[in-house]
Amino acid sequence: MARSSNAQVTEKEVDRNSIKNDTRSQEETSNFNEVPDKTDNNSVRDEESTLEKIPYPKSVFFIVSNEFCERFSFYGMRTILILYLTDILLYTETEAKMVYHTFSMFVYFFPVLGAIISDSWLGKFRTIFYVSMIYACGSILLSLTSIEPLNIPQKSITIVSLLLIAIGTGGIKPCVAAFGGDQFVLPQQELQLTMFFSLFYFAINSGSLISTFVTPILRNDVHCFDNTSCFPLAFAVPGILMVISIFIFVFGKPLYKMKQPKGNVFLNVIKCMSYAVVNRKKGPKVDHWLDRSEEKYGTRLVTDIKSFMKVLVIFLPLPIFWALYDQQGSGWTFQAVRMDGNIGFYTILPDQMQVINPLLILAFIPLFSYGVYPLLAKCNLLTTPLQKMVCGGFLAAIAFAVSACLSIFLEATYPVLPEKGEAQVRIYDTTNACNYYFTTDDNIVPDGVFDDGYFEYKDIHIDSEKEITFHFNSATCENKSLPVTMEEEAAYGIYLYKYSTSNTVFVEYYQDDVNKSTDGYPLVRTLSSYNQPITYINSKDQSNVVEIEAGNSTLFKIKEIGEYYIESSTTTLEFKLGGTYSVLIDENGDVKSFITVTNPNSVNMLWLLIQYFIITAGEIMFSVTGLEFAYSQAPISMKSVVQSLWLLTTAFGNLLIVIIESLELFEKQSNDFFLYTGLMVVDMLLFMWLAIRYKYVTDEDSSVGDETELNNAEDSKKVANGVDNPAFEQNN
Repeated sequence: MARSSNAQVTEKEVDRNSIKNDTRSQEETSNFNEVPDKTDNNSVRDEESTLEKIPYPKSVFFIVSNEFCERFSFYGMRTILILYLTDILLYTETEAKMVYHTFSMFVYFFPVLGAIISDSWLGKFRTIFYVSMIYACGSILLSLTSIEPLNIPQKSITIVSLLLIAIGTGGIKPCVAAFGGDQFVLPQQELQLTMFFSLFYFAINSGSLISTFVTPILRNDVHCFDNTSCFPLAFAVPGILMVISIFIFVFGKPLYKMKQPKGNVFLNVIKCMSYAVVNRKKGPKVDHWLDRSEEKYGTRLVTDIKSFMKVLVIFLPLPIFWALYDQQGSGWTFQAVRMDGNIGFYTILPDQMQVINPLLILAFIPLFSYGVYPLLAKCNLLTTPLQKMVCGGFLAAIAFAVSACLSIFLEATYPVLPEKGEAQVRIYDTTNACNYYFTTDDNIVPDGVFDDGYFEYKDIHIDSEKEITFHFNSATCENKSLPVTMEEEAAYGIYLYKYSTSNTVFVEYYQDDVNKSTDGYPLVRTLSSYNQPITYINSKDQSNVVEIEAGNSTLFKIKEIGEYYIESSTTTLEFKLGGTYSVLIDENGDVKSFITVTNPNSVNMLWLLIQYFIITAGEIMFSVTGLEFAYSQAPISMKSVVQSLWLLTTAFGNLLIVIIESLELFEKQSNDFFLYTGLMVVDMLLFMWLAIRYKYVTDEDSSVGDETELNNAEDSKKVANGVDNPAFEQNN
């Protein structure tokens, strides 16, 4: 069958080849059982006339619609998952990456089990239905868990929800496309099957693109349950789409062609290899260790496994590529959080940057197929699949090197956080006429005066914990003292305030947070001597109002960046992405001081396009070419095994991320990215060595192999008829 130009990211390519595999099997069966008499032209014409009348199977529209909803559900949930783990569940970035990639690992592990269950027990329809129910339960449970007023144990139930979703999406992954292929009569409906390819991949791409763009908007623009975001809604919409996908799939049942399960090749391969290992020391010496399985499992299976193992060796370096590629949803999203998404007419959300990859995929596939590859071929460059894969792997390494360099620039904008043995203090005086100065016992903090009501000291030396008493003195107001128990690796804020209706001065302290917000939005703390609520009004949108109660010094998040003013003052305040601000309000309601505690993000998010551009080009050359290579080089009976192991390489890539993150080798993200760059370079050097040694299997080799298997099976019959030369018999 001709290659489909609709090949997309890995899972889409696997789905496509699962259809091709089933198609090949049906094609062979049809050709074997329905070969017309070549001498009877009328018979041929009659049969062609009959075949032309086979209608396009209406059942596939239910399957395509089901795939659209399922992909919307999966990509929508996964797009916002990393920010949910850090912003709501308060995991550290390292912990969040471990959870995220453990989930991704299971997503690509369970397709193997799904294929085994489908082929050996339930069949495709029942497997899709039952596993989709598990999937929907996980999606709904995740949405309910994110509703804080329900008081569900969020961290533990979130893990359970993700496990159910992984079982669901992984379990149906190898079944849906193949089930669609089952609806066609082949080879008579090969053109219709090609149309199904287009519809199927349109459903995948449209579902993933729409959800990757829309779900972050639902998370960000809607406020629910007293939060400045709405993860429950952002998770609920994909969950609802998953429920709808089940109903659509079931409605099509009367139209489906369902085939009985005939056993799973993957299980046979495992059994055959296990038998050979267990009996490796029994019997006479053999040429190959797998030969010990011939007696029980047959020559054909053993021969196919030997051929398959040559491809398997090429698979060994592949997980490193996926360890880099799959960090678009974790490490690169964390990069986007620390960048400025404001492009004038629109503010890009950090998790929305993930939409760039599928958009570029759609553009790059025809560009490479009809432009890049033909041009390189004229120069005798990248003429083989393995050469393209090596180039794609090095492009992934370059993408991460670019990402590491970008992280170096970003790290220069990060706030200075208190380290072990250190504490920080920031002191604010919101009064107008007191003019305080302060001292501390033993001069632990240098004596100081305020600059526009503000003083900071970032180098307090503390061993574990210490109580420090601050003495505030004034010539016009009452003196105040405040003991503060400080711990290492913590920041504290102290503020003085006095209402206009009283001469009493109050002094309070709080544990400060000078880090950037986990989703990149500006954080504002209002410290006020004004005995009235403070109202912030957006200069461009008068309806965008944030009201702060009097005396409330809590940090609050500004979801709409830009200029604001306070109702009681004429001063304009500009809040930018990534910034942390303190606003001091005096007794009259005027802005006494506007202090930038943490500098806002200064590197524009569009700089991420460079690394997305490079890794997407690498994906085209490595992933799309790689699966086509493995599929073409494996024996026909091993095609499904190749697909299963291809998905397992992604699972192992995510496992590698989990292992590296658990070691916590580096504090800086740039060092992590340089590590992955180095691993990828070494990995590709190994891959080059394997590629140089690899001998390609041609179509002629496969044909000869198939004929040889048939000839061997009928050898005794031919000898009995006095014919022992297959070529002679074919020519006569």
